[in-house]
Parts: sequence; C-alpha cells; structure tokens
Amino acid sequence: MNAPQTIGASASAHRIPGADAGSDTIAVVIPSYRVIRHILGVIAGIGPEVARIYVIDDKCPEHSGDFVRANCSDPRVVVLEHAENQGVGGAVLTGYRAAIADGARVIVKIDGDGQMDARLIPTFVAPILAGEADYTKGNRFFNLERLGSMPPVRLFGNAMLSFMTKLSSGYWDLFDPTNGYTAIHADAARFLPFDKISKRYFFESDMLFRLNTLGAVAVDVPMDAFYGDEVSNLKVSKVVTEFLAKNVRNFFKRLFYNYYLRNMSLASLELPLGVLLTLFGSAYGISHWISSARAGSSTPAGTVMVAALPVIMGVQLILAFIAYDIASVPRRPLHKRTLFRRREQQVRND
Repeated sequence: MNAPQTIGASASAHRIPGADAGSDTIAVVIPSYRVIRHILGVIAGIGPEVARIYVIDDKCPEHSGDFVRANCSDPRVVVLEHAENQGVGGAVLTGYRAAIADGARVIVKIDGDGQMDARLIPTFVAPILAGEADYTKGNRFFNLERLGSMPPVRLFGNAMLSFMTKLSSGYWDLFDPTNGYTAIHADAARFLPFDKISKRYFFESDMLFRLNTLGAVAVDVPMDAFYGDEVSNLKVSKVVTEFLAKNVRNFFKRLFYNYYLRNMSLASLELPLGVLLTLFGSAYGISHWISSARAGSSTPAGTVMVAALPVIMGVQLILAFIAYDIASVPRRPLHKRTLFRRREQQVRND
C-alpha cells in the first residue's frame, strides 16, 4: 500500500488542539473522488464542534485535493492524497490513521457528495461520548414516510444487504449496512485490522464484521434519505454476487472466531449438531421417499418418524443457536473497557 502524501497542515506533524487535555475532540474524514461540485459546501456545513477535517483525495481524476487546497480557507482542513486509487474504504482508513495519530477521540466519516447532513454530526457523536456505543451508523429506513425518496434499486439492494449483513456481522439490531455516515471512537478504531478490511464497496459491511469480532457496541442513528444529482454505484449484480460471497465468508469466520476460537458455549454445540440432524433427517427421508415412489408403495410410518424427528430436533437446535446469537450482540462498549485497562496500568506503573 502506498503511503498517502500530505498537503496543507500535516496530519502527523500537529496534534489536534486540545487533544492532549483529554477533551472530546472530534475529527471528520471525507473521502474525495469526483465530488468537486459538492466538497466545498460539505466542508462549509461542518460545525464548530469538529476540531479537524481530513479530505482524502483518492487519486481523484478531478484533482480534488488541489481544488480544496486552492479554494478552502478553513484552518481545520488537512488534505491527504493517495498515489493510487484505493476505494472509499482505503480513503476512510487513511483518515482514521491520521486522526488517531493527531489525538482525535471520535472520528466521523461523511461523503463529499452532499448527501449527508453535517448538522447531524453531534447526533452521531453523542452515543459515543456518552459511553453508550463504540460505533454509530446512519439508518435511512427508520422513517418509513421518507423512503419514497430512495431510488427503487437502492431500496432493494439495501434490503438484501441488510439481511445478509445481519448474518455475517452478528449485529441483528442494525439495518442499512451500506450507509456511509458513521462515527467511531478512536480507542475502538485502534483495534481494527486496517490491512485486512475491504477497501472498496464492501467496506461498511466488513467494518461491522470486524467490530463484532472485537466486541464493539454499534448502534443505528435515524436519518433521512436524500439524493441529488449523483449517480448510484450500488449495482444489484454486485450485491447478489460479490457481496453475497463475502458475507458468507464473514459469517463462517465470525462463527469460528466467536464460538470456537475465543469462546465455547452451548451454542457452539447446538449449531453443528442441529445442521447434522437436519441434513441426516432430510437425506434419509428423501432417499426412502424416492425408493417408495419407484416401488409404487407407501412409506412406512416408522420410516417417516425416523426422518422427521431428526429434522424437527435439528431445526429446534438451529433456532436455539440463532436466539443465542441474537442475544449475544455486544452491549458493553469496547472503548470503556480499554479505558479501564489503561487506567489500571497507570495505577500499577505509579
């Protein structure tokens, strides 16, 4: 991965004013790719609660980094440039690294195309600063009356992705996984495997999977859907193929990490046993049904029971596992646990 080039006030040269004093310093990350028509308005709409703004020029063909430097006088703005295009995820992670290095406490990510209302930043940050969450994300499906503004293709694609991401991430109470309006506590972001997170369209869903394996608390923040003249990059074919395959991969990885590698519980037995019983009962019943159909005779009641009972028991065990998985959604914020450990270490050192 190529190191980003820094323009303007260096992200690693200056710490955010007040960050060392333990204040609630907020930084905003704005991936920038073909958004020069909107980027200045987005920056202008960010309120004084934000201490620093990182604009990430992701090898933009419009040279948005140079454009912002030449036309924006906001002293909070730092422009970082990628030597090669890395995708929205790569741009966000570059911003995360810079904000963490500069001492930000909460890092907000908004897009540069004007879709996201910067006035909502305090709403996204509030649960994190209150110690209720490590990660917040927008949910455009909360207000059903406003969904009419969402293009049908996006509505269908997001509905499909939401179901798949619930399974793969383990955050059963979240919706709208592709929503890019997010905020994260720096202490939670430090634990992310930056080099492993998907850098392109799958970034938001992969972030949820990574956060769940860390035990981070993630919550939805209601917001309205707004679309202007931008072109959607969400393709149904990509949802059905690439996203499906990656969500299935993450689902099995999460099961291994959470139920076998890091922890063992009754649910660790319920799922494999339930799957085996269901498969056995189904295979046994189908094979005997085919044999009886070919022979022109009815299947004995005993054979039906031998096939049905394992299926019934297997489905019950699978449902029990799902209920346990839903109840296991992280509830204690990761950043509060890490803060406690740091204080405990300081006490021992003193």
